[in-house]
Amino acid sequence: MSQNHKNRVVITGAGLITPLGHNVPDTWAAILSGKSGAGPFTLMEKGDHISGCICEVKEFDPAASLSRRVARRRDRYQQFATVAAREAVEQSGLTITDENRDRIGIILGTGVGGIQTLVEQEHVVIEKGVRRLSPFGITMIMPNGAAGMLAIDYGIHGPTTTIATACASGNDAIGHAFRAIQYGDIDAAVTGGSESILTSVAIGGFERAGAASAKTLGTPQPFDKNRDGLIVGEGAGVLVVESLEHAQARGVAILAEIVGYGQTTDAHHITAPAAGGLGAARAMRKALTDANLQPDDIDYISAHGTSTPLNDASETAAIKHAFGEHAYKVAISSTKSMTGHIMGATGAIETVFCAMAIQDQTVPPTINYETPDPECDLDYIPNHARPTRVRTCMNNAFGFGGHNAVLIIKEFTGD
Repeated sequence: MSQNHKNRVVITGAGLITPLGHNVPDTWAAILSGKSGAGPFTLMEKGDHISGCICEVKEFDPAASLSRRVARRRDRYQQFATVAAREAVEQSGLTITDENRDRIGIILGTGVGGIQTLVEQEHVVIEKGVRRLSPFGITMIMPNGAAGMLAIDYGIHGPTTTIATACASGNDAIGHAFRAIQYGDIDAAVTGGSESILTSVAIGGFERAGAASAKTLGTPQPFDKNRDGLIVGEGAGVLVVESLEHAQARGVAILAEIVGYGQTTDAHHITAPAAGGLGAARAMRKALTDANLQPDDIDYISAHGTSTPLNDASETAAIKHAFGEHAYKVAISSTKSMTGHIMGATGAIETVFCAMAIQDQTVPPTINYETPDPECDLDYIPNHARPTRVRTCMNNAFGFGGHNAVLIIKEFTGD
């Protein structure tokens, strides 16, 4: 397909499981009400962790949601992907048949994969020996396990790919699905991200890196002067995306349109962003160019907004570099203030939030915002959702390794 005849790509289904709810309606209602998903450790021992709280998915019974047999063969991150995909596919009304299964793909993102199973199985070896290992352990650990299992669940024969670009994984997965549909490689895709890293190894790693908040209340605090780090979360966000022609042929409702994707690498430091956010700014500009839009076309930026001192100042600088004077006019918020940082899934979850902001014409808040930071002086929608005319959203996701992935999601008007 030529550059001048790319397919338009639309979102027709969305699914979520997050610390705020087990589906899109419940999660979105909690987001708009400014509810925090942070709470005490219940799924693991707090031990000597400095993290004061955690964003767990609450009251999740895998056996009830998936069946006991399916649940015991899937790591928690795979269980989340299964639940979110089911909601997305059901909303889209996509039916996979012998006639179309080769033209549908699965492209998922995860930062780590089945780390909970890895840790559990290591304990089994130490305490009981290798002969007591689970025969399903390898498929529960491997990062591509969720995508492979969903392919089996739905009988999808198109390309099945897993993206691992740390906290940019969800956005990159959707971006790759967007490209594959644009250029006619497939007609539709199940795409997004899933993550559950609630282990002492992972949480302790963020603590040792100086990235975790030690507060027990009112945290995380993206863009606030007194922010002290992220809160680890877990969950999944999955979308069904398809070519406009394919969606219209099915007569399905369209939630939003994906119109741009920009991807860059800092090549600066394995954890710290490039000075002045220049790598992130390049990704934002690339996404705008890809969408054939100008900065003042963007109504809302879903910020990466991790609540770490380095990220928030760097992202603010990046937005100023990419947007110029419009940086001071555009609405910006970090929903991680409510969900916590869900690592490789976070970009996909926040893409769903962008689609919902367009649907409801309301932008979500940044909660726990109390004290302005001179380095972070933009409009972060403090503490309360804001009714806003939302035509076009930019979704930022940046990951360790210097990965920057930016999506642009637009109101579908039929033009």
